[in-house]
Amino acid sequence: MDRKRKWVLSSGALLVIFLGHMTTALEVPLDLPQPPTITHQSPKDFIIDPRENILIYCEAKGKPHPSFSWTRNGTHFDVEKDSKVLMKPSSGTLVIDISGEKAEAYEGVYQCTARNERGTAVSNNIIIRQSRSPLWSKERNEAIMVQVGVSLVLRCRPPAGLPPPIIFWMDNNFQRLPQNTRVSQALNGDLYFSNVLLDDTRNDYICYARFPHTQTIQQKQPITVKVLDMDAINETVAAMYNYTNDLFVDSPSGERRPSFMAPLGKSSTQMALRGGVLELECIAEGLPTPEVSWYKESGDLPSSRMSFHNFQKTLKIADVMEADAGDYRCTAKNSLGSAHHIIKVNVKAAPFWISAPRNLILAPMETGILTCRVNGDPKPKITWSVNGVPIENSPKDVSRKVEDDTVILSDVQTGSSAVYQCNASNEFGYLLANAFVNVLAEAPRVLTPPNNVYQVITNNPALLDCASFGSPIPTITWFKDSQTSILNRDPYMIHNNGTLEINVAQPLNSGKYTCIASNNLGTKENHVYLEVKEPTRILAQPEYMVVQRNRKAVFECKVKHDPTLIPTMTWLKDNGELPDDERFVVDTDSLTIKDVTEEDEGTYTCVMNTTLDQDSASAMLTVVEEPDPPTDLELTDQRDRSVQLTWIPGDEHNSPTQKFLVQYEDLLHQAGVWHNLTEVEGTKTTAHLDLSPYVYYSFRVLAMNHVGHSQPSQPSRQYRTNPAAPAENPTDVQGVGTEHNNLVISWKELTGLQSNGPGLQYKVNWRQKVVEEDWSSETVANASKYVVSGTPTFVPYEVKVQAVNDYGNGPAPETVVGYSGEDVPMSAPESVQVLVQNGTLAEVHWEPVLTPMVRGGLQGYKVTYWRERSLHQAEGQQGEQQVLAFSGNRSEGRLPGLQPYSLYTLNIRVVNGKGEGPPSPNQNFETPEGIPGPPSFLRIKNPNMDSLTLEWGPPQDNNGRLTGYTLKYQPVNNSNELGPMEEMTFPANETTITLANLKYSTRYKFYFNAKTIKGSGPTITEEAVTIMDEVGPIGPAFTNVNSSVVGEEGAVISWEYFGPDKNVYVEYIVENSKEDWTKEFVNGSSGSQTYLIKGLKPGTSYRVRVVVKDHSEATIHSTEELVITLPEAMKSNQVDLATQGWFIGLMCAIALLILVLLIVCFIKRNKGGKYPVKEKEDAHQDPEIQPMKEDDGTFGEYSDTEDHKPLKGSRTPSNGTVKRDDSDDSLVDYGEGGDGQFNEDGSFIGQYSGKKEKDTHEGNESSEAPSPVNAMNSFV
Repeated sequence: MDRKRKWVLSSGALLVIFLGHMTTALEVPLDLPQPPTITHQSPKDFIIDPRENILIYCEAKGKPHPSFSWTRNGTHFDVEKDSKVLMKPSSGTLVIDISGEKAEAYEGVYQCTARNERGTAVSNNIIIRQSRSPLWSKERNEAIMVQVGVSLVLRCRPPAGLPPPIIFWMDNNFQRLPQNTRVSQALNGDLYFSNVLLDDTRNDYICYARFPHTQTIQQKQPITVKVLDMDAINETVAAMYNYTNDLFVDSPSGERRPSFMAPLGKSSTQMALRGGVLELECIAEGLPTPEVSWYKESGDLPSSRMSFHNFQKTLKIADVMEADAGDYRCTAKNSLGSAHHIIKVNVKAAPFWISAPRNLILAPMETGILTCRVNGDPKPKITWSVNGVPIENSPKDVSRKVEDDTVILSDVQTGSSAVYQCNASNEFGYLLANAFVNVLAEAPRVLTPPNNVYQVITNNPALLDCASFGSPIPTITWFKDSQTSILNRDPYMIHNNGTLEINVAQPLNSGKYTCIASNNLGTKENHVYLEVKEPTRILAQPEYMVVQRNRKAVFECKVKHDPTLIPTMTWLKDNGELPDDERFVVDTDSLTIKDVTEEDEGTYTCVMNTTLDQDSASAMLTVVEEPDPPTDLELTDQRDRSVQLTWIPGDEHNSPTQKFLVQYEDLLHQAGVWHNLTEVEGTKTTAHLDLSPYVYYSFRVLAMNHVGHSQPSQPSRQYRTNPAAPAENPTDVQGVGTEHNNLVISWKELTGLQSNGPGLQYKVNWRQKVVEEDWSSETVANASKYVVSGTPTFVPYEVKVQAVNDYGNGPAPETVVGYSGEDVPMSAPESVQVLVQNGTLAEVHWEPVLTPMVRGGLQGYKVTYWRERSLHQAEGQQGEQQVLAFSGNRSEGRLPGLQPYSLYTLNIRVVNGKGEGPPSPNQNFETPEGIPGPPSFLRIKNPNMDSLTLEWGPPQDNNGRLTGYTLKYQPVNNSNELGPMEEMTFPANETTITLANLKYSTRYKFYFNAKTIKGSGPTITEEAVTIMDEVGPIGPAFTNVNSSVVGEEGAVISWEYFGPDKNVYVEYIVENSKEDWTKEFVNGSSGSQTYLIKGLKPGTSYRVRVVVKDHSEATIHSTEELVITLPEAMKSNQVDLATQGWFIGLMCAIALLILVLLIVCFIKRNKGGKYPVKEKEDAHQDPEIQPMKEDDGTFGEYSDTEDHKPLKGSRTPSNGTVKRDDSDDSLVDYGEGGDGQFNEDGSFIGQYSGKKEKDTHEGNESSEAPSPVNAMNSFV
């Protein structure tokens, strides 16, 4: 069974199940006797197609299967006598062959009767009518002439058909005539003109009628309409036509208030049937064309069932109700006034069911009620029949009582089954219902299939079916997991039809459920199973995405679902399937769209379905890209120096335009080069552009959004501005001399756009600033500089440059001061003095050079100095020259970084833009003493047990007279902690010292520096260990290293160690192996030590060494590697006896001897002959007893009573006793006690009395001794 379908049943339509209880509960299984029930019949009003056979349905069920008969027009219709009529087998359906016959012959009112021994059911009265599509009556339509503006109605008057035809208007080309508020078709098919226009003149107004059943179309003769404009023709033409009678002279032609063409008058009345369709129509004429509106005076219009048609001229209300009765006002309104019409609507009702009679299944002596409740307007008349006979004409039944719409049946008897008919009718129709009363005595049966599995989702209702049948009606009881009865309390509820409902199912409600149906005739049970599943939930929903065109979009959809349900993920686009495109890639929990295009925009939904539920989530995809270029550039408001540019924006592609960029091209000066002119906000489409003279402009616009900018628009038309005098002068005007006797005047030329006209030139003006003289000028073209020659050296000039063209001069230029060319300075600074501040710093002072002697722009002074020698030396090598530059008009400077106790020389030069002047005379100065440099070296020699020697060298730079040296030292332990500091001083002439009384095997740290009268210099450090040098000990750290093999898996290493470090390890590795060394820690005390290495592999060679490591695991000392080879494992000298020939022969001899003894034993045992005890013994042989034990070679005979050994196969407890229950038999069991004795031949002496009953089939039928072959078989 489809579990999904079962789940839907479990969780849906509870109300339907509940309301359908009576029907489902009273459904009688077809294997039980029951009156007939009509299951299918033709509609009451049956219109047939005369071209096809007539098929009148009448199907019924019952037990026994019913027989069928028909009446036509109230009299019996003998089907067998009409060869054209056939009744289907086991059915009441009639098939009437009308080929060669007229269908009219079979028109009439038909009724079907189905009967069996338990009653008779009848069908509705089925009215058979033939569909008709008559031809249009021939008529001659005269041309209709109307004056423009008047109203007009073209009548259709279609022929009456069955059913009525569908009307529409078309022209000769089978094109529907256009309709609007002015021209429209009424409900009766007529074509209404509220006012006519000259365009309404035509000769092919054709009304068509389409008959649905026959699918035929009938056509009316074309109607010709001529619309005349009477104001445009003269009276002669009017008299010529003389169609006064055909003109609608009574209808006004000018503008007028509305009036109604249909319906006429102030009010009208219309009747509607309940449940039908109400169509109200108001068509008005007037000029201008009026608009129609609707209003219900007694209440609101039913918005959910209401609709407007035919341009508001028709109000349609579906499923009419009594509340729809009332006054409906339609209003036609134009600019000149309005008109009103009231339609009074009356609602009537054909009979309709309030409660139709239901089938009754009664047990003998039960009471039942048939109810036939109907309503209608006028009130329907109710009549009852029994088995198709009016109840008043049927045999009287004392158990039956009729009260208007109710039949009461009391204490019914077996055999009183029947079918009751209720007929309710008024002038608008009738209702007929069959309801049977079936008197049965039937034990319960459960109709729901057994072992159904219902699956529901957590927190949804679960409905477990227990459809049953029985008479009397069974009582339903439910159990869960064979526990207590489930009552009508939370969370369970049992419906009248036996269905068990769990309103909010939870996982704990899963399990096995049992429903029991019981009445006074018996009980029946059924088992079903409920599985409550976890709901399907989307954990990570797809998110709204904005993606650029041609990029990738990824929607995620991660889902959690019940693990026992198989999920199916489906992706939808705009609630439809995804496009069949390889760009759409669906993965387990995502959808990827590659190379996104605009067509991919939309809403994407991931739907996760299981067999029971689903969850979905949606997200939109918006595709963005650069905007399309603007179009339709237009220049307006054109002036000499400005113009207004407008454009139409292109498609933004879902990304709003942020700004527009306006560019221009100067076709006169720079054709093909586009320049940015201005930017405009993205919300504007107009730009006011300021222009320059003498430019041939062409404009274009680019749109920009956050994705990028569009392609440029098409250029605008060319726009030229008139020439004018320059509006600006050249910029960056300078006057600079390149030689000592010239002045170069330079400027930045104007662009063609800045020239403002033809003939652009530059008027250059200059004069010496200090001397009063007139301006000199020169006009040049196509140049950016002018050279003035013969100028004095480095004097100031006033310079200005003005732009001129053919249309005038530019504005007055600004004056710029420049200088003619420079020359090298003529003199050096004087009065040079040096003030020494300390050993490394000195100040130098000088008199500045006079400005005329500088002969140019003063840039500064350059001090050159160098170290001649140290003051220790009478002569020395001159040091490298150093230069310091001091910018500006300075008279002093500082010389840092000098070396103390030295002789220096310096000179000074003045510098201008042309170069350097002559140097000042050399000036010598001395620096005072300073602190010395570090000693050149510190060495540690001859470390001993408690002393060591230090050597050092003097500093390379004494920086003065050395006064001595300072030594500080302190011990350092293994954790790098420092001990107390010791300090010593030495005279300057000493270079070595031996320190005594040091600690044994201790590391020391030494600090050493030199001194002058100015103080101590930088310190150098060194470390050393007593007894040994840092590079290596006085002697080797390890001595007397030896190895020896111990057994097959061990080796002993011995050594002597002398050193302070305690981290001693033995390391070993298999020879020629690439693995890491195996390391084992050893107590690192000094002196002789041994160490045993265990767990080595026999027959393997190892490399072994002893090492000392520091605190960082770095190796400090190591012995030489020793190679140790372990011996092979010793082979066992024991011999496996099982493989020795002599042992095999011995065992074969013993086996042969045992076999001979076994044969002799059986022969000897058989000498006692046959006796009852012997037969008993043979019959009760313990099946576990074997002739010989394979493991110990003993026989499986009975043991001697003195040995008290257990029999073969018995279980011996740990205490040595034998339990009787552990063995099937023993000899003691067959005697009177435990004192049984054996005779010489092995027979048992004494009276036999069995204490156990044994099955006879276990004993031997013969008392003869077993053969040796059998004995051997048992032995084997």
